[in-house]
Amino acid sequence: MKIPAIAAPPRELLVALIGNPNCGKTTLFNALTGLRQKVGNYPGVTVERKEGRGMLPDGTAVRFIDLPGLYSLTPHSPDEEIARDVLLGLRSDTPRPDLILNVVDAGNLERNLYVTSQILDTGIPTVIALTMTDLLHKQGKTLDVNILQHTLGVPVCAVVVSRREGLDELMQSLVSPPQPPAPAWLQMQEMRMPIEELSHALHTLQNLDENTAFAAAVILLMQEPDGTLKKWLHPQALQKTGEMRAQQEQSGIDFAARVVEARYAWSGKACGAALVRSDAQRKQAVREGFDRFAMHPFWGYVIFFSLMTVVFQAIFSLGQQPATAVQNGVTALGQLLTRWMPDGPLRHLINDGALGGVGTTLSFLPQILLLFFFIGLLEDTGYMTRAAILMDRLMSRVGLHGRSFIPLLSSFACAIPGIMATRTIGDRKARLITILIAPLMSCSARLPVYLLMTSAFIPNNPLIKVGGMALLTLQGAIFVAMYFLGMAAAFCMAWLFHRTLLKGEAPNFLMELPPYRMPALRSVLMQMLERALLFVKKAGTIILAVSTLVWFLSTYPLHPKLQPDAALRESYLGHIGHAIEPVIRPLGFNWKTGVGIASSFVAREVFVSTMGTVYNVGETESRAGQADLGRRMKADTNPRTGLPVFTPLTAVCLMVYYVLAMQCMSTIAVVKRETNGWKWPMFQLAYMTALAWGVTFLVYHAGLLLGWGVK
Repeated sequence: MKIPAIAAPPRELLVALIGNPNCGKTTLFNALTGLRQKVGNYPGVTVERKEGRGMLPDGTAVRFIDLPGLYSLTPHSPDEEIARDVLLGLRSDTPRPDLILNVVDAGNLERNLYVTSQILDTGIPTVIALTMTDLLHKQGKTLDVNILQHTLGVPVCAVVVSRREGLDELMQSLVSPPQPPAPAWLQMQEMRMPIEELSHALHTLQNLDENTAFAAAVILLMQEPDGTLKKWLHPQALQKTGEMRAQQEQSGIDFAARVVEARYAWSGKACGAALVRSDAQRKQAVREGFDRFAMHPFWGYVIFFSLMTVVFQAIFSLGQQPATAVQNGVTALGQLLTRWMPDGPLRHLINDGALGGVGTTLSFLPQILLLFFFIGLLEDTGYMTRAAILMDRLMSRVGLHGRSFIPLLSSFACAIPGIMATRTIGDRKARLITILIAPLMSCSARLPVYLLMTSAFIPNNPLIKVGGMALLTLQGAIFVAMYFLGMAAAFCMAWLFHRTLLKGEAPNFLMELPPYRMPALRSVLMQMLERALLFVKKAGTIILAVSTLVWFLSTYPLHPKLQPDAALRESYLGHIGHAIEPVIRPLGFNWKTGVGIASSFVAREVFVSTMGTVYNVGETESRAGQADLGRRMKADTNPRTGLPVFTPLTAVCLMVYYVLAMQCMSTIAVVKRETNGWKWPMFQLAYMTALAWGVTFLVYHAGLLLGWGVK
């Protein structure tokens, strides 16, 4: 009996999504792949690699790869280098795509088509996904998709991802797209000859197809080969490249400039044919008028800082009631466990350790959700790009790149993605400075510390009132001041590094200005929930583990005959805290605060869970929550002097310390990975710790001189 052969499974079609930053590429990728995604890094580099799977209408399985956003295939950053290498088939870990899905922003068509012209050079079948067409109509413009498709010679599909319009047509276009036409931008004979000569050499020596050889030849003639290209090139091909580049320089021809001009002339012609302007320009004039204020050398900063103040005050004010609701839920759970569980170590572990630590931290989740929500809204409207251009004027004076603004802004949520976002900064020194100062921006992990100290120890006196309603309170002002302190410290340290350790010229900055648009609420909410899940996951793992350890150290060895406070001082944790106390006493902190600072090196928000555990030990029932923890901290007194341990001054000092200190082990690990060594993360840990101690010392003793050190 003949056994039938088992048919090999059909190979997946590999489709690469590529386009300019902020063109809607990632949103489209999410829509096409849903939850079938995998995120990692490209081996050997720190550029993010996103893959997802889908199915074409004819049943073909598709593997989508979301390539980093780029402005050109002649790379100026690691992200652009990765995209170039994938399209040329230079990476062993990623095969050359079978098809390219080029995402193009219709609102910035001419600029986006520059990359399209480079993609078409590769000869890989290409489909254009035209995004932001709904915003184009609001600007009083109309784009004829048929004319654009005829001009480009490849399928063009207009999509509105938020309403899932055009996605079915787009997927159908991926079934069998045609080969791109011959490069239409190449007109001048003086450009054609060197390209064809080097292309022929690459075709022969590198065994490349004609299209790939052509695309590689243009890139090599425009830019000195980097390390990747030098390793890939045949020695004779590398020599030929050097000879031809030398010929171009000797002839006085700026080859790169000629190519850029030719590509823009082609994209301008394509735009002129397809883009029709109507007479409805009034809305566009209004937007331009607003930009004159939003990016004004004076009023732009007023708008930016006012907007940030409103956001942070809103986080503080709007999050109070939801935080109280979470706190009450945790408290009710603790009371239920107390009622039904017999007294003993297990009940105390759950009440004092888990609920006292994790429960207290989770009560800050509403404010953290609000922070992510507001940042998402500002990014989605297009304002943050304008803020980046505005802040470039200030940042260039301290040696930062304008592109540093987005990583620094991301660091308000978490320093880790902020540091990873510095990969888009091509200048090495500017990137390193940005990495070194990113943790000074107040991340969401500091938020629980600020909220606990502010709500417990700072009076809620109104500072600005309108119609009986307080727009800004003293609590809100102190809360906002911590964020601005971090920004000021970051800029000061950047200025210092730029003029000492990392001297150099302030790099030029180019960023495309997107149109204003209504934020996609669904996308903003998804990002907010994703961040919230990460916070809850951390609370359920790292913070739970630390809270359990702190409970054990604060409970044992048992001293049943001593009062709770005395037993706590005689515990393992008490001995550790008293060993730390001499170092932090000049800052106004006692041994309990020292334990919290030491434990929060794992993660900053662990400080709150540690305080929750320490102040729960010895209680008869769990009352986890920020308000109850604040009351117990206010009631704590020094047994020798009878004075309060925590005052408004010590609360401010503690917040100042957390603004400036590097209290995050995960951030140190990421800096080590991004800088390929321990030199810079150890320097960062040392300078931030010294800065935090020194500034807190000055604030505390200045406060004492002014008489602020009493309750």
